[in-house]
Amino acid sequence: MYKKARAGEIKNFTGIDSPFEHPKAPSLEVRTDLHSLEDCLQQILTAILPKITY
Repeated sequence: MYKKARAGEIKNFTGIDSPFEHPKAPSLEVRTDLHSLEDCLQQILTAILPKITY
């Protein structure tokens, strides 16, 4: 997708021709610089699994 965005095939692509806008109040922030992969995965699963219905 980035290749296509750089070639102009995809317009308004975040990071290419559209700025990244930080969320004002993120529901989850995963600090991969401070925690291990396993800890980060657990944070994500803890946040999303209760919201999934089977």
